[in-house]
Amino acid sequence: MAHSDSDKNPETFRMPAEWHPHSGTLMHWPSNRKTWPGERLFRVEEVFLQIIGILHRYEPVLLLTDPKVEDLARQRLAGYGIDMNRVHLMSVPLNDVWARDCGPIAVKREKEEREEVAFTDWEFNSWGGKYSSWDADNAIPGRLADRFGVPRFEPGMVLEGGAIEVNGEGMLLTTESVLLNPNRNPGLNREQIEEKLRRYLGVNRVVWLKAGLKGDDTDGHIDDLTRFLAPGHVVTMISHDPADVNYDVLHENLERLREVRTEEGKPLRIETLPMPKTEIEGTTVDGSTHVPASYANFYIANGVVLMPLYDDRYDQQAMELLVRAFPDRRVAGVPCADLVWGQGGIHCITQPLYGVGL
Repeated sequence: MAHSDSDKNPETFRMPAEWHPHSGTLMHWPSNRKTWPGERLFRVEEVFLQIIGILHRYEPVLLLTDPKVEDLARQRLAGYGIDMNRVHLMSVPLNDVWARDCGPIAVKREKEEREEVAFTDWEFNSWGGKYSSWDADNAIPGRLADRFGVPRFEPGMVLEGGAIEVNGEGMLLTTESVLLNPNRNPGLNREQIEEKLRRYLGVNRVVWLKAGLKGDDTDGHIDDLTRFLAPGHVVTMISHDPADVNYDVLHENLERLREVRTEEGKPLRIETLPMPKTEIEGTTVDGSTHVPASYANFYIANGVVLMPLYDDRYDQQAMELLVRAFPDRRVAGVPCADLVWGQGGIHCITQPLYGVGL
C-alpha cells in the first residue's frame, strides 16, 4: 500500500548517487523468448551468470525469477558455482530483464541520526508502449515495497530508471528525447516534469541533453550517454567519425554539458570515451541494424564497477578511465555483445537497493 504524503513527505528524501553503499542489487533472470529468441536466451543467461558471479562477491543480489523458469535459474546458478547464500531468489511474474527501468527507485533521508529509505514507484509503460506486455514489470515496485515493508511514493508519472542520472547532491541529467516524448507523459510539460523530479527524487537542478543512440528502443536513455563519476565529474560518449550515425547527437550533448555549472559555479569536469561499434550483422528483434552499445552503461556496486566490453579498439581505454575514477573499487569487464543485442547493457539490468535486509 502506498504511503500518503501525511505519512512521510517525499520532499524530505533524496535519490543517492550510485556509489553510495548498497544493501544489494535487484536483477531479473531472463525468460522472455521474444526478446531472446532461440539460442539467444542461453547466450544471455551466460552473460547474467558472469555478472552475478562477480557482483555477488561484493553485495547480495535479489534475483527475481518468473515462476516458469525458477528451477532452471536455480540450476544454472548452482552449476556456475554461485553462492546461493548471496543470491536470493524471489518468484514473481516478469515481462523482461530491465530491472533499472521498472524497479523501485530508492530515496533516502537522515532522521534522528539514522537513515530512512522509501521507494518511488513511477509508472512503467514499456518505453512508450513499444512492446505489448508490461503489467507484471510495472507491479514490481509495489511487490517489493510490501515484501520489505518500505514506504512507497507514487508520483503518477511514467519514468524509467535508465532515463535519469543523479550525483546525489541535487543535480539530475536526462534527455529531451525520452522525458519530453509524448509516448510517456503527454499531459505534462517540461516544467511539470521537472517539478515531479524535484519533489520525488530530491533534485534541485535538471540538466537536459538532447537525445540518445541509434538502435536504443528507449528513445535515448541517459545511461548510454553520460554518467557521473563524482558530483562534479562526468564521462560522456562521443564519436570521432563524422560518418557515424551517432556523431552529431553525441557532440551536441557534449556542447550542452560544457555549458553546465555546478552549485559552486564551476564547469563540470568532462571526460570522453569513444563509441564502440554499434552496427550489427542482420537486425535485432525490432528490426534495428544498430544496438546501443556504450561504455557509459557501467554499474557502480560496493567495491566493484561492472563495465561492459564491446570493442577491442576501445575496451582498454574505457577500463583505464574507470580504474582512475574509482581507485577504491575493482573494475571488472564483462563481454556484453549478447546482452546488448536485446538493446540494453549492465546498468539496464541492475537496480541498487538501499535499506532492505537480504
